[in-house]
This record gives sequence, structure tokens and C-alpha cells, in this order.
Amino acid sequence: MRLAAAAAVLLVAVSAAPTPAPREWQIAGRLEQGGIVLGTAPLGTTSVTVDGAAVRLTGDRRFIAGFGRDAAPTTTIVAHFADGTTSLRTVPVAKRTWQIESIPSLRQPPPDAPPDPVYDARRAVELAEISAARAGDSDDSGWEQAFAWPAHGRISGVYGSQRILGGVPKSPHLGLDVAAPPGTPVLAPADGTVRLAHGPFLLEGNLVMLDHGHGLVSAFLHLSRIDVKEGQHVVRGEELGRVGMTGRATGPHLHWALSWRTARLDPELFVPEGGNL
Repeated sequence: MRLAAAAAVLLVAVSAAPTPAPREWQIAGRLEQGGIVLGTAPLGTTSVTVDGAAVRLTGDRRFIAGFGRDAAPTTTIVAHFADGTTSLRTVPVAKRTWQIESIPSLRQPPPDAPPDPVYDARRAVELAEISAARAGDSDDSGWEQAFAWPAHGRISGVYGSQRILGGVPKSPHLGLDVAAPPGTPVLAPADGTVRLAHGPFLLEGNLVMLDHGHGLVSAFLHLSRIDVKEGQHVVRGEELGRVGMTGRATGPHLHWALSWRTARLDPELFVPEGGNL
């Protein structure tokens, strides 16, 4: 009898124990090539990896990750818990159609100039600076905002477009070009910290790179002047510089590039006309 009574008490205790909370994910964003995922990991998550790489979490378990132009059809997101268990989400990444222009008759002549060691040495230093600025992974919160256009004008170059000359594919255009008169203000599309602000670089001209936090970085190329300093925190709408045509540019315009870590994103997906995140 005592054993039966004890078993009954144990059964009541087990029945009264709270049911563990389900490990639910929240996934949103632009789940397509050039886009980004905005996620909230399940309750109890201690860390998150995206395709095997750790990402930064906010205190309430939110995170972002980006998809490059040629991203695979799926990405794998894993939440890790203190007890050693995990929860996995496979997120689809929609394929996009790019603006491709093929000119079979326009063949590229072979290079007839010998290598320029001075140019190559300078360019190596520039690329190292740009890579270091793009590698930021701060806790800035600008990535959470709805982005605004940094400048207004005719869209003269779209993300993902590519030319094939004489059967040889050239590098894709991995940014958004806004044609505007010289001196047009260039404004911060979202809050962030200036990671790079000087020039002229050989190709980019006068360049500003703005860290929006959690690996999301904007770059603004070909500026006629720069109005911010490295390390400065700016808010959305604050002036960064002015439109120009420094560096390799055939006319005055702003080239706006956006990246998440090494993935180059489509800025047009972030602005109102392209669809807010």
C-alpha cells in the first residue's frame, strides 16, 4: 500500500511538471540571392551557426545572415543549446534572373602592357584596407532599421548584371549605381560606425565604408568629397559626403555596395521601393 501511494504521488508530481517550451524559430527577410535572412532563434539558444559559421546574436536571440549573388538553393541554420542539443532549420534561397548582356563580336584584346609593380603594390594595400573594413562584426544596431536611399537619381547600374564580351564573362556588378549631379549629398541609409573614410583609391576613388552591425557593411564609392571620419558614429540621414566621379568612373554617380561578411548583397532589396526588410 505504501509503495502504491508513493507511486501515485510520483505520478502526480510528474504530471504537474511544466511542459518544455517548443523550440520554435522565427524566420523572415528576403530569402533570395542577394538578400538576407532575419531570424530569431528558439528560447534557450546559446549560439547560432549559418552554414557552419558562428553569427552574432542579440540578447533576445535575433540574428542576420546574407546570401551572395550565386548563393546555393538552401542555407542551413543551427541553434545550439547548453545541454548539447541542437535545432536545425533549412532555409530556401530563391534563384534570381540577372541582366546579362552578351556581345560576341566584341573581343577583348590580350594585354600588351607589362605588369606594373607600383600599381600592383598599391592595389594590394587598398584591397587589404577594404577587406578589413568589410570584416566588421560589431554590435551596432543599424541593421535593424528600415534603410533609406543614400542618394536619389537615375538607377544606372543594377546589382547582379554582367557583360559577356567575345564569349568571356566579365565580373558581375555587385552594387547599385545611382547617377546624380556632382555634389549631390550622400546620406547614411541607416545608423552605423565609419570604418573607412579616405581616398582616392585606384578604382573606388574616395570611399566611405559604414558598419551597420552584425556583419552588415555599406560602401559608398567615387565620392567628390568625404564629410566623416573613421570611428565616427552616424545616424540614418546624416551626410557622409558628396557624389563625384573619382577613381574608375565614366560619369558622376554613387556606387552603393552592401555586404554581409563576404557575401555581396543587393542594396535595392533594402530600400522602400525594393521592399523593406
